[in-house]
Amino acid sequence: MTKQASSRATTQQSPLDKDELRRIDAWWRASNYLSVGMIYLRDNPLLREPLKVEHVKHRLLGHWGASPALSFVWAHLNRVIKRDDQDVIFMAGPGHGAPGVLGPAYLEGTYSEVYPDKSEDAEGMGKFFKQFSFPGHIGSHVTPETPGSIHEGGELGYSLSHAYGAALDNPDLVVACVVGDGEAETGPLATAWHSNKFINPARDGAVLPILNLNGYKIANPTILARIKHEELEALFVGYGYKPYFVEGSDPAEMHQKMAATLDTIFAELRDIREKAGVSGRAERPRWPMIVLRTPKGWSGPKEIRGHKVEGSWRSHQVPFSDVRENPASLELLESWMRGYRPEELFDAGGRLVPELRALAPLGPRRISANPIANGGLLRRELKLPDFRDYAVDVHEAGKVLHENTRPLGEFLRDTMRNNMSSFRVFGPDETASNRLQAVYEVSKKVWMADLLPEDADGGELARDGRVMEMLSEHTLMGWLEGYLLSGRHGFFHTYEAFAHVVDSMFNQHAKWLDICKNHVPWRASVASENILLSSTVWRQDHNGFSHQDPGFIDLVTNKSPSVTRVYLPPDANTLLAVADACLRSTDCINVIVADKQKHLQFMSIDEAIAHCAKGVGIWRRASSDEGDEPDVVMAACGDVATQEALAATAILRERVPDLKLRFVNVVDLFKMQPASEHPHGSTDREFDSLFTRDKPVIFNFHGYPWLIHKLAYRFCNHEHLHVRGYKEKGNINTPMELAILNQVDRFNLVIDVLDRVPRLQSRAAHLREDMKNAIIDNLNYAHTHGTDRAEIANWVWPG
Repeated sequence: MTKQASSRATTQQSPLDKDELRRIDAWWRASNYLSVGMIYLRDNPLLREPLKVEHVKHRLLGHWGASPALSFVWAHLNRVIKRDDQDVIFMAGPGHGAPGVLGPAYLEGTYSEVYPDKSEDAEGMGKFFKQFSFPGHIGSHVTPETPGSIHEGGELGYSLSHAYGAALDNPDLVVACVVGDGEAETGPLATAWHSNKFINPARDGAVLPILNLNGYKIANPTILARIKHEELEALFVGYGYKPYFVEGSDPAEMHQKMAATLDTIFAELRDIREKAGVSGRAERPRWPMIVLRTPKGWSGPKEIRGHKVEGSWRSHQVPFSDVRENPASLELLESWMRGYRPEELFDAGGRLVPELRALAPLGPRRISANPIANGGLLRRELKLPDFRDYAVDVHEAGKVLHENTRPLGEFLRDTMRNNMSSFRVFGPDETASNRLQAVYEVSKKVWMADLLPEDADGGELARDGRVMEMLSEHTLMGWLEGYLLSGRHGFFHTYEAFAHVVDSMFNQHAKWLDICKNHVPWRASVASENILLSSTVWRQDHNGFSHQDPGFIDLVTNKSPSVTRVYLPPDANTLLAVADACLRSTDCINVIVADKQKHLQFMSIDEAIAHCAKGVGIWRRASSDEGDEPDVVMAACGDVATQEALAATAILRERVPDLKLRFVNVVDLFKMQPASEHPHGSTDREFDSLFTRDKPVIFNFHGYPWLIHKLAYRFCNHEHLHVRGYKEKGNINTPMELAILNQVDRFNLVIDVLDRVPRLQSRAAHLREDMKNAIIDNLNYAHTHGTDRAEIANWVWPG
């Protein structure tokens, strides 16, 4: 039998008897009725009288196209859940698919439990209808307010990676993920199909992808719906799946096909799991998936004013929007809704009839009430090792060189060792590059694809690995988010310049957390998303201009202050202190910027702990103003920025010994913002105390200089704040050459001080000339020898 024939064979069976078919179809009709009501009605929810204009919403912003398919899948999953006592959660990938999820959640009773005013009666149904896509209420995506969801779908492309993330380390779970065929055209979704090469059937749950081919996007056909069946099947066979095709439009036939297909697939999933458990050897199976081909806007009006609607792009959003002005449209809407025969579905009080209520699973087995989709309920704090045990011995500040991220790798290694079912490290093909390879001592990189003999020689691959590596930041971040939102913990790392690949994913997750934290009290706190940006802008000697971009943190500062944190630790010990705090935190996105190369170490572990607790502070050893008012404040934020600022300070203390200089280091970037704008911000008194109210501040910054101005503009001394940072100047440069081109080097910083302190402008003219000569000399040396001068490369703090 051919693959094509075998993938369709089960759909010819009829597993549902007459009564089962009738009940499932009635439940589906009830859900579709609710979907249409959400989009159109604000009153008369049970159609007890003919529809009137005042019953219809003023705002018609719902999307209908994918809703019937979503509720169709949900209805059939419920049958399997009840029969097998199966643990299932649901991902709705199609954009604006909320009606197809909200309806089932209401029918299961969960929605009324979470929101008692949306009670299971006519009054509650009316409120349920009115709130949808209505000002002050809920949106048309599966937002955080929706019980049973950990995937919003506001931006297309992430459903499948979220699904696989939730399945990791959840061996009894099946994640049903409906992928819209428009969504399937996105880059993030395309890479996520490869997630099946990272699922270990002996340890992880299963993902059941369901590609809904309804044929259209907002105004165009979809690619996968317009290619030959053989080509579509070959595509998914090539991805490593066993595709089952459920195709048609007649509800009775489709119910039988779907029931038969799910029976076959869940039997296969049990067999895969049992074989992996019995053999003790986890190999990659050919995981099943479904291609569900149904008309767009299924069960809606076939035609409106001579135009095809069901099975057309016209059903994508509101099929007709003139209901309040056009009596014919109002009549059509009433006919559409009465066609679902609501009198058979709900009793006189508006409650789903007992026969249909019995179709839903009970308690937490309901998809809409599954605790995995409110992962904070399951989250347990990490068992963290003492980060102090990994500290670099800084016996003399500014004289010890160390790779800042290497001790972090050791800390993460033992964090993983202590939490072998709830913690993973995620990153592109760069774990070793970012000096985090110590994690391999506890767990290798998971790899379910083919293994070759040479992999044993340093490949660090294993079937049971817990380090997740794939050259797709989209898929990695999706895995991490699914893992976190289902109650676990993780750590993501990538090269700083390429974090922009997931800018939009970051935006979506930040918005999700913000809504959960501030507006949905029943959502329990989840572990924070921890992002390390390494291989940073200032150490790209051989990679050049393409690898120089510190702008991801600019994006972070645009999001809600309740969920965003940015840290720039200057050395290894401050990085350890920051990482420990981040791994303990909840409901935030913590972004840490720390380079992987060797850098001078400035703080003992105890000093680092105190400094990170404050977030910003004076470094006494580099200051000369104690007990006096400073002439100038030299400030720094970031590892290289701090080293160059210290080098400038050393020059000034030697050449201008009577200069009263204060050195301030910032590790928590949001300390540069007012406390009124960010919970980590500084009060006016705190800021004025450190940076003064009227003295010049030379601020050497890791990133783009205008970010500091954006954060600090409300403070009194902002007009005297002079920021140096990356200005898009660079290519293949030595470290000092790159610093000089962007004026973050020690020589330019000294000149800045001389220019800003009035009494030095003429008095220190010779020093200024020396600094200009040093700039010219170092640029010439770099271009002649390809390296920096030894006194630059080997500079240490003179003490």
